[in-house]
Amino acid sequence: KAGDQMKFVLAHPLARRRAMQAVADAPAGYSVTIKEPSRNGDQNAALHALLSDIARTRVWAGKHQSIDTWKRLLTAAWGRAAGHQATYLPAIDGAGVDIVFRPTSTLTVRECSDLIEFINAWAAMAEET
Repeated sequence: KAGDQMKFVLAHPLARRRAMQAVADAPAGYSVTIKEPSRNGDQNAALHALLSDIARTRVWAGKHQSIDTWKRLLTAAWGRAAGHQATYLPAIDGAGVDIVFRPTSTLTVRECSDLIEFINAWAAMAEET
């Protein structure tokens, strides 16, 4: 029926066969997307544990910042280092400009690993200064 979707995680041969059969059976005009896996629960837990530790022990701009603020700051720095572009938009309330970065919930496994490595490197470097 219209609007139905199927998702296959290509984790083993049976899943691959089922995905290929679904493609073969799909009506003309349907589309197929193959993408990297999204970050997983273990990565999310590791990221938030790291951010919690930083929020508890680090001071930025003269005070302790929240976990969410550290996540935004470090994700923005990682994004710039990785060549991602931020979007600068006029604030909807007219009070300045807001910088919009990609949310961490959309990261792939590889990107989340890179972000965690970036944060660990930043934390080690910041400790030395």
